[in-house]
Amino acid sequence: MSNVDNRFGLKPVRHLNGSPWNGQAVRCYLPSTDAVAMFIGDPVDLAGSADAAGVCPTVVKATAGDGNQIYGVITAFDPNPDDLSLVYRAASTARYCDVCIDPDVIFEIQACSGAILANTTVGLNAVLIYTHSGSTVTGMSGAEMDSGASAAPAADASNQLLIMGLVDRADNDISAVNAKWEVIINLHRLRATGDGDGALGV
Repeated sequence: MSNVDNRFGLKPVRHLNGSPWNGQAVRCYLPSTDAVAMFIGDPVDLAGSADAAGVCPTVVKATAGDGNQIYGVITAFDPNPDDLSLVYRAASTARYCDVCIDPDVIFEIQACSGAILANTTVGLNAVLIYTHSGSTVTGMSGAEMDSGASAAPAADASNQLLIMGLVDRADNDISAVNAKWEVIINLHRLRATGDGDGALGV
């Protein structure tokens, strides 16, 4: 069975203690000086500033690849009063967003079409890949887990993700590309060690 190629970035599922994700997030600021469109499910990192009030930290899209830290994942945007139908944040426009920053949240993510991943993938580390842009129709991110298009999953503590297991769903086939996996953020800005490493996969 083939898997539906349905990219959505990182989607919060539950906490490491088994409880469902409670929907809590931190309000962050996307400045007009940032020329990158942003979508729900996009991973972000701190940009070293805040909004004019100094309350909401400024974030930018996290860089995909080995050694790049992640602060959290966008889960929603504040409504745009000038266009309530705008489901994403257009490039070079100021907008507030909600970001899930809990290091203990498990996320669902689609693996890219680079390779089919076996059950031995569980426990390995992986990186993000931005082969596709987000959808201006659905507002969802195009971020995926790199299955081997650029970097295959490996036991590498400086990789961004740690693979927890395959999503247990009837329409999710481990023997095909674009399978959905459960991961935690390994290089989390709030938890990563000073030498740039997170947890080492096995």
